[in-house]
Amino acid sequence: MRRSIGIPLALGIAVAFLVVLLAVGWQILVLEDPRPIADGLSGRLSTRDWVMLVLGTIFFVLVLAGLIALLAWLVREMRTNQRQRAFLDAVTHEMRTPIASLRLYLETLERHDPEPERRREFLERMNRDVERLGHTVEQVLLAARAEEASGGPPKDRVLLTEVLDECIEDLCARHELPAAAVRLDTRSPTHVRGNREELAVVFRNLLENAVKYSDDPIEIHVRVSQKGDDRIDVAISDSGIGIPATELRKIFQRFYRAGRDMQRTASGLGLGLFIVRNLVRRQGGRVVARSEGAGAGSRFVVTLRAATEPEPA
Repeated sequence: MRRSIGIPLALGIAVAFLVVLLAVGWQILVLEDPRPIADGLSGRLSTRDWVMLVLGTIFFVLVLAGLIALLAWLVREMRTNQRQRAFLDAVTHEMRTPIASLRLYLETLERHDPEPERRREFLERMNRDVERLGHTVEQVLLAARAEEASGGPPKDRVLLTEVLDECIEDLCARHELPAAAVRLDTRSPTHVRGNREELAVVFRNLLENAVKYSDDPIEIHVRVSQKGDDRIDVAISDSGIGIPATELRKIFQRFYRAGRDMQRTASGLGLGLFIVRNLVRRQGGRVVARSEGAGAGSRFVVTLRAATEPEPA
C-alpha cells in the first residue's frame, strides 16, 4: 500500500510547496515594488520583474499539472475501490452459497436416513458445491501469483492441440455438453513455447467464459492457425451475449466485470480474464478480445510463440 500512495503523496507535497512558494514570492514582489501593479504592467517591468513573472507562470503551470495528476489518481483509486468492493461481494456470494448448501445437505443426512438414490443425489450436489468452492479459491490464488515476476518466458515445448483437447474434454464433462458444442479446428499438431500448466489455465478460463456467457444451444469454435513463422494464434469464438466496444480493453483489468447486464447474467469474481492476460504475457504472448457488440458473440485471440524445432537436450 505504501508503494501505491508514495508517488501521489510526494506529488501532493510538491504542489503544496509550489503554492506556498508562489504566495510568498508574490507578496515579496508586491511589497518591494508595487509600481508595476499600479501601472497595470504597462511595459515598465525590470529584468528582475520579468524573471519573477516567468518563474511564477512556470510554477503556476506546474501546480495546475500536479492538481490534474492528483485528480486523475483519485478517480482511478475510486474506481479501483469500487471494483474491489464488487469483488468482495462476489467472493462472499461465491463462498456463502455453496457453504449454506453443504450445511443444509449435511443436516439433512444427519437428521434423516434418505433412500440410497436420494443419498447419492445429495452427495453429487455436495461434490459440485465443493468443486465450486475449490474453483473460487483457485482463482484467487492464481490472481495472486499471476503478477509474480518470472525469469523470462518458459522455453518448454508444448503440444498445443493436446492441451486444447484436454481442456475441451474437461469443459464438456463439467457442463454436460454434447461433443458438437465445442469444435476444434486445427490442421496439424502444433507445438508452442510455454508452460503447459499455465496454458491449460488460460484456455480453461476462456472456454469457461464462453460457456458462462452463452445461451442454449452453446456453440464454441476453437481455431488454431499459423501467424508467420514464429507465432501461433488460438481463437476461441462463441455466439453469446457479446461485449460492448467500450468494455473490450477494460475486461482484462483486475476485479473488472462488464456492465450490469453481464453481471446479472452469470456469477464471477472478475479475475478470470485478468489471470488470462498475465499468464499469456508470461508465455511471451498476447491476448486480445473482439466483439461486434451486445448479442453478437465474442472472440478471444491468444498469440503464442511457435516451437518449430525440437527442444534442445
